[in-house]
Amino acid sequence: MLNQIAGPMEQFVVRPLSWAPSFQLGGYDLTLTNTGLWMLIAAVGVTLFLTIGMARGALVPGRWQSMAEMAYEFIANTVRQNAGEAGMKFFPLIFTLFMFVLFMNLFGLLPYSFTPTSHIVVTFAMALLVFLTVILVGLIRHGFHFFSLFVPGGVPAWLLPVIVPIEVISFLSRPISLSVRLFANMLAGHTMLKVFAMFVVSLGTAGGILSAGSVLPMLGIVAVTALEFLVAGLQAYVFAVLTSIYLNDAINLHEHH
Repeated sequence: MLNQIAGPMEQFVVRPLSWAPSFQLGGYDLTLTNTGLWMLIAAVGVTLFLTIGMARGALVPGRWQSMAEMAYEFIANTVRQNAGEAGMKFFPLIFTLFMFVLFMNLFGLLPYSFTPTSHIVVTFAMALLVFLTVILVGLIRHGFHFFSLFVPGGVPAWLLPVIVPIEVISFLSRPISLSVRLFANMLAGHTMLKVFAMFVVSLGTAGGILSAGSVLPMLGIVAVTALEFLVAGLQAYVFAVLTSIYLNDAINLHEHH
């Protein structure tokens, strides 16, 4: 029985879908995988949630409309607080990233599902999009003066050869930290869930599913699952907040240069 239980890392294996047609382009296999499928499901889920929620546009909102409006206002306030009114130009991007990450995280908690955000290539692609957007916005708004972002105000000239490289490295590490934070939290949480599940199965097999030895791990699964729902929302929020902060740097250059 125990030999038939997949290991805790088995759930993260990317596999081509058996029913999907094979697709090759330039020597690369672009066949639809479980990662791509659940990203599509998340995108469709976000679209349906917002479409159904705002379809009626009632003065007195119903349940779906209230949730859609709460999500909208929550991210709008987050952008205003961290990037100011000028940052609201980028609200569609930040709101889209927030909802997409949130739905991928939440759908990943469903039985027999897959969590795309548990893979660094997915989270890094989104972080790289944010990083390139910040650079593009900064150059368009400020030209080459954008690079003054790496020269903190009030720093003596003799310290600049030390401070500037540190600022540049800090700036270049943003897509890495942004992607690793989301990826690591999803990976660790789902691994912990699988480990607890293996404990319940093994202990339940040894002494019965309601034995004293299996009840505690089962309660642990419930607690960790509840925590994972919290982490799913929190990580989507953190991604949106950091995106707003990075865009604020590009828009305002810390306002002291």
